[in-house]
Formats: sequence, C-alpha cells, structure tokens
Amino acid sequence: MSNIINIAVIGLGQIGIYLLNELNTKKKEIEIKTGKKVNVVAVSARSISKKRKFKVNKKIFFTNPMEIFKSTKIDILFEAIGLSDGISKKVVETALKNKIHVITPNKALISKHGDYLGKLAEDNHVNLEFEASVAGGIPILKTIKEGLATNKISKVYGILNGTTNYILSEMRISKDSFLNVLKKAQKLGYAEPGNPKFDLNGFDAFAKVRILSALSFKTKISKYKCLLEGIEKIELKDIEIASQLDLRIKLLGISEIINGKLFETVHPCLVSKNSYIGNVSGVMNAVILEGKPIGESILQGEGAGPGPTSSSLLSDLLSVLSGNIKKPFGIPNNKRKFIKCYNINNYSNSLYLRFEVKDKPGVLSRITNRLAKYKISVKRLIQTPDKKNNKATVIIITHKTSELNSKKCLSTFKKDVDILNFPTLIRIHN
Repeated sequence: MSNIINIAVIGLGQIGIYLLNELNTKKKEIEIKTGKKVNVVAVSARSISKKRKFKVNKKIFFTNPMEIFKSTKIDILFEAIGLSDGISKKVVETALKNKIHVITPNKALISKHGDYLGKLAEDNHVNLEFEASVAGGIPILKTIKEGLATNKISKVYGILNGTTNYILSEMRISKDSFLNVLKKAQKLGYAEPGNPKFDLNGFDAFAKVRILSALSFKTKISKYKCLLEGIEKIELKDIEIASQLDLRIKLLGISEIINGKLFETVHPCLVSKNSYIGNVSGVMNAVILEGKPIGESILQGEGAGPGPTSSSLLSDLLSVLSGNIKKPFGIPNNKRKFIKCYNINNYSNSLYLRFEVKDKPGVLSRITNRLAKYKISVKRLIQTPDKKNNKATVIIITHKTSELNSKKCLSTFKKDVDILNFPTLIRIHN
C-alpha cells in the first residue's frame, strides 16, 4: 500500500455525510497515526442537490456509484447506503473483486451476505471491515476477534438497538405513550423519520445478533427462523406495572449455545431494576459476553447516531491502513462451520402475563385452571379491579415454562368472551 490512499464514500445519509466530514477534518491525525495520507477522491449519492449538514465537493460526485470503478483509482471504499441487497451488495462485491478494501456499517448486508462477501475478500486478499454494523461506537467485534480470540464464548446478549432502548427508557421516565415517545425519538434523530419499523420490530437487533453469533461461535451466519418480537405491543401500563415489581422492560438480543446447538432470539424482556442491564438507559447499547476463561465481559456505549458509528468506521480505516490483511470473521472462511438450531419450542422462561378481563365470578379460576392444564404454575398473582367499568387487570408471574406450553395455553384464550384482549406476554430474563 502506497503512502497516498484514495477513498470513496458511497451513500451520504446521516452516517455517510458525517463520515465524509470526519475524513476531511482528521487527515493530519490519520497521517500521524498511520503514516498514510488519505484523499477522498469520489463520493456518491442519489442526489447532488439534497440539503446536507456538510459540504460535498461536486467535482468528485457520482450519481451512479458503479461509474467510480471505471474512472477513478480507489484503495478503500466506504459503503453507507444501508440496503441488504441491490446497489449496496453490487458496490461492495465489485470493490472486493477489484481488490479494493471495503468498510461498512451495513448490518443488513453483512447479516445476509457476510459469508459470501467475506470469502470474496479473503480470495482477493483485501479487508472487509464491519465493526460499525453492531453497537455503534462499541468495539465489540474487535473485542471478539482479537481481545478474546482464544476464549470459548458460550453466550452473547444485550441491548443492541439504541432507538428501542431510548423509547422504553423515556416511556418509563416521562410516563408518556409509545406513539408520543416515538415522535420525540424521531425529532431527536434517534429513530428514522419516515419508517422506523426495522428498529421497532426487532429486525435491526436481530441482524446484529446474527453477526455476533458468527464471530463468537466461529460459525457461518445462521439462516434459521428465530423468535423475533419487537416493542410495538409494549404499553405504558406494562412499564408501570414492571416498575411496581422492581423490574424494567428491555429489548434484548440473545445468542447462545445450548446443548451444542445455536439459539438466537430478539424479544422484550423483564429484567431486575437492580441488574446491570436494567440500568442501561437512553440510546446506550450494552453487550455482555460469557466465556472461558474470561468469565463475564461487559461493553457499553452509544449505539445510535452518526458520531459513534463514524468512530467505529475510522477505527476500521486505521486498521486497514496498518497494512494487516485480516480474515473478516476472525478465522479462515473454510474453518467456519454450520451449527444445528436449538428447538425454539424448548426455550423456557418465567413469564409476565397481563389479562384484561370482565370483573365477574369464575374468570380468574378459569385462567389459573387453563395455565395448570398446560403445566404453567403461578408464582405471583395481582388482581386490580376497575369497578367503574366492571373490568379488572390480572397480572400473573409464572414459574419457568417452555415456549411451546405458553403458546398453546394462550391460544385457548382467544375465544373467551370474558377476556377483553389477547393476553400480553413478556418473558422474564433468566
């Protein structure tokens, strides 16, 4: 690698434009640390006229990123478009085939095509770096690949989405509704202004879980169907009841090896408000690793926003500029194995169940009898009557039960006219 490095930045959204400014303003700092001069020689986005936070040099602007490969010599390409397929995949694929190093924060692309793109990078002796794809500014992937390289990791879990963590924290603090807090998150730039569904439905966190699994367990990226639930059904009422029970609701991503099989899931969890994870608030992310001989390791930091993401992107840049060609997933592609999937039906947790019912004799005993029929035993029961509306809220905390039992049991309440809404279920994190 020569001392003058040509860089292309593809995608000038929130992250891309912030990164471009960082590259332009930190040239001297980068040169002092690496001995390399970086020059941004090409940028690409759909529109040149769009209003952006920082200036864009129109002389190096390309509407079609594929044109860059024909006309400009590039050493490193940043892909910040963010799609799982289409132009994102095409740009990264073309760069790697042309022996250009690629750095990306695109978790959707890596979680779907990481195996293929990683092999392409290996075959062409270039780097594919994606530290910024998981947990924003937290160096979690480097920690797994390098810092904990000789550890046997058995579980990795945590808060992997800053948007949902902000919403759940803010609902608890402000006692405001989900929709109002979502609007606030959008105004503050924590949630997509148009369609934040990939944050809210858990898909964003799940893409990160898949990347963490592959790195932690030295496996191919799994394609298994998983237990995936977001926070759209969480009501303020549940957050307030959780507080009374000394619990907090968090959207957790979990990946672990159970009996030699891979289990991955994303769903809301009730955690103790005295626990470490229960006190990670706002847009913060936290990742907890369990392994041998290290024991438990915790990394926490900002997981959302262009600042933390750019921090990880520049960290990857310095890694590439150091001249080390690294395996994208820490070990050679042909050493990464496929692993069987743990049966979701056997996943077991204690449960928080909320029933909204007609306040009349026999309803409560009907609920507890049905739970007993499916071997779900009650640990705690709280009944709050609403005499004015002839209704009641019934909260049941159960002992541990399997996913299959809870699913079968709750389906029996669908046709019960005395149960006003389908029961709310939130798993209690073990």
